[in-house]
Amino acid sequence: MSTDILIKQHVIDPEICIRCNTCEAICPVGAITHDSLNYVVKADICNLCMDCISPCPTGSIDNWRMMPKARAYSIEEQLKWDELPAELSAEELAAAGGDTGAAEQEAQAAVQAAASSSSAASTAAASGFNSAHFGATIPPWSAAHAYTNLYGPKAQDKTITATVTGNLRVTEVGKDYDTHHIVLDFGNLPFPVLEGQSIGILPPGEDAKGKPHHARQYSIASPRNGERPGHNNLSLTIKRVLEDHDGKPVRGVGSNYMCDLNVGDKVQVIGPFGASFLMPNHPKSNIVMICTGTGSAPMRAMTEWRRRLRASGKFEGGKLMLFFGARTPSELPYFGPLNNLPKDFIDIEFAFSREEGKTKRYVQDALRDRAADVASLLKDGNTCFYVCGLKSMEEGVVMALRDIAQNAGLDWDNIGTALKKEGRLHLETY
Repeated sequence: MSTDILIKQHVIDPEICIRCNTCEAICPVGAITHDSLNYVVKADICNLCMDCISPCPTGSIDNWRMMPKARAYSIEEQLKWDELPAELSAEELAAAGGDTGAAEQEAQAAVQAAASSSSAASTAAASGFNSAHFGATIPPWSAAHAYTNLYGPKAQDKTITATVTGNLRVTEVGKDYDTHHIVLDFGNLPFPVLEGQSIGILPPGEDAKGKPHHARQYSIASPRNGERPGHNNLSLTIKRVLEDHDGKPVRGVGSNYMCDLNVGDKVQVIGPFGASFLMPNHPKSNIVMICTGTGSAPMRAMTEWRRRLRASGKFEGGKLMLFFGARTPSELPYFGPLNNLPKDFIDIEFAFSREEGKTKRYVQDALRDRAADVASLLKDGNTCFYVCGLKSMEEGVVMALRDIAQNAGLDWDNIGTALKKEGRLHLETY
């Protein structure tokens, strides 16, 4: 009987996955992709480097199936999964002619290839941008301890019920967008969160397959002691898209549900998630925040926590700098409150890409305009950079940081490596 090499195929559990994009953003070889339903792994590209395992907020990424190589699950199969398929038994693997000895050799070769891939990261970055080569997967050393997965995503896991105590529109209403600031209160049930974490919302109802909707993930927009200080609540910044790129009306399941909530409504929540995109607690640390649209949520949380520390007399002078981009001022959440913050507390640069009568300006342009200040912060090992917003902004921002460093006579290779290794450059995009 002919034998078929067995492989340890990497798969993602669709029941636990909260579709946060962390795995795809982290993967250094581009082995992970997704559609509107699932995140999946390409068996012919994955080299078992394991870079995606620890950053996954739910553990959905840490799943494997021994499979005959010729029968490995295809991308098309995985995209249709509602749950992971059962593992093949030893008898089934033997019947398929699986060669376990060859499987061991192939696994060892894959690990060696992963090590080689890691050492060649800088070369790969030069030929094509991959955010995994730059973004940190660990928090800054002084970050507070984050609690995660207190309430789980599976049906048998417990959720927590939150009560809506506020729903405020925070931008003008446009024809294709509508952004809300939503406050959720957890009453007497514990739900500790930190700036930079996120939660999952379970929309009611079922999808087209008759299955319950999977969780929608939203970044927390309030600081660790609550949207209202001393209260067990938090806030979210949620934008619902009202039309697609072709101008056709569209309503997202999660965002539409959330933006239509009324005070007193109940919401099913899971989480919290995230243990790396956390702000430093060191009082002399500098924070540079770069965001677009609702990517401002974690930046608002960090800014407000620093503001409260300052008001209490515990703020010791670390620099706070914000680069905030939107198409127009009317689309920028919290535009008014941001402008009211003291200039000696936070340094803000706005960038608008579709302001009538003006040249398009993006956050990377704003960074370059402030090159001297940014270069000074890049030199300082106490500086942390946070990037949140659309995926398309990542390359422009990182390349702007690189150019600023190099133009200032700094060694970008050393600085870039330190930013990632020390948990000081975080890329969270969607």
